[in-house]
Amino acid sequence: MDTKPDTIKISVFHREEIFASYANLYVTVKGSSIFSGNEAMKKAREVSQLVEALTRYGLSPDAIQLQGVRIETTSGPVLKSSSAVYRLKIKTEKVDQLAELLDLIAEQRNATLERIEWKYPEEEARARGLEAALAMGKEKAAKVAFSLGVRLLGVYDFMENTFDEERPPMPFQAMEMNMKARAAVTEQPSLNMEIQHSKTIQVNVDIWYRVSDFEDRKFQFPGTTGANK
Repeated sequence: MDTKPDTIKISVFHREEIFASYANLYVTVKGSSIFSGNEAMKKAREVSQLVEALTRYGLSPDAIQLQGVRIETTSGPVLKSSSAVYRLKIKTEKVDQLAELLDLIAEQRNATLERIEWKYPEEEARARGLEAALAMGKEKAAKVAFSLGVRLLGVYDFMENTFDEERPPMPFQAMEMNMKARAAVTEQPSLNMEIQHSKTIQVNVDIWYRVSDFEDRKFQFPGTTGANK
C-alpha cells in the first residue's frame, strides 16, 4: 500500500456541459461514371452537383473531401459496365444551420447521409475544469487543515484524470436523400436524428498536501477577521 505520511488528501471535481462546435457529415453519392481524386469532384456528375450546391450554400471547397471510391460492377468489362460510390466528408462549422444543410443535401440526387460526427472544444473545457478544480481543492484543503489544527506546508503529490460523457445519439439508418424519397414524405419529415449535440467534461483532481504537526490554532483561517485563540 502506498503511504503518504503527514499528508491530507483532497479530492474534488469540476463538471461542465459543452456543445458541439462543428460537425462532420459522412455522405455517399452513387455515380454513373468512375473517376478518382480531384477529377471525381469535378467530372463525376452526381458528385460535382453536390459540391456546387454546397459551395453555393457557403461552404469552402476545402470543407468537402473525397475519402474513397468504390466500384460497383454489373457485368462485362469493369470500366464500361460499372458505377461508383463516392464517399465524402463534409465539415460544417455552422452547427446552428445544420438543418438547412441537411435539407440541401436531401435535394441532391443519389446522396446518402451515413452518419454525423460531432466535434467539441474539449481542450478549452479541460483547461477551465482543471483551473476550477484546483481552486476548489486549495480552498477545501485550507478548511480541512484549519479544522484539524495543522498548517499546510506544500503539495506532496497530485493526480488528475479527465473523462467525457457524451449522450448517445438517437439511432438512425443511413438515409438516401433523393427527390423520389422526399416526394413520399410529408412537408416536415422526421429524420429521427439530432441536429444539436452536447457532452459533459469532468475533471477529477486528487491532491496530497504535506501538513505540520498538531499545534495551537494561533493562525488566521482564510476569510476570518481575526486570529483564533
